Amino acid sequence: MSQEKPKSILIVEDESSIRDILVELFDVEGCEVTSAPFLNEAVTALRTQRFDLIITDLRLGAKRDGGLQVMALAGMLSPDATVLVLTAYPDDAVRQASHRLGALHFLEKPVDLGTIAAHAAAIGVNSAYATAGSTGKSG
Repeated sequence: MSQEKPKSILIVEDESSIRDILVELFDVEGCEVTSAPFLNEAVTALRTQRFDLIITDLRLGAKRDGGLQVMALAGMLSPDATVLVLTAYPDDAVRQASHRLGALHFLEKPVDLGTIAAHAAAIGVNSAYATAGSTGKSG
């Protein structure tokens, strides 16, 4: 039985509580999670590794378009990654820009972890939610 390469996940979120929950969600066997609170850390991560899943906040600190910059760079450096955008400030123009930059899903905060886990599972990325969900209990 061959062992599969772990799925790599990048979480870019400036709110530490949300970032920590997302890291915990994907801190399971078969996943390698990298987190970045701001654009510059995300850029460094994207330059050093390819990712399977990228979850980014749209606004990063003072950078209103930080998430768009993450998506643009991800399109060049991790072109096969699935990108999920989280935002508390939904806007049709930004939603369209996100989709043009490769984001498959534009999710308004607060986002149910089950929704994020389902999008991840669709591309073969495991999560703690999927494991908990298999017991029939909700968390």
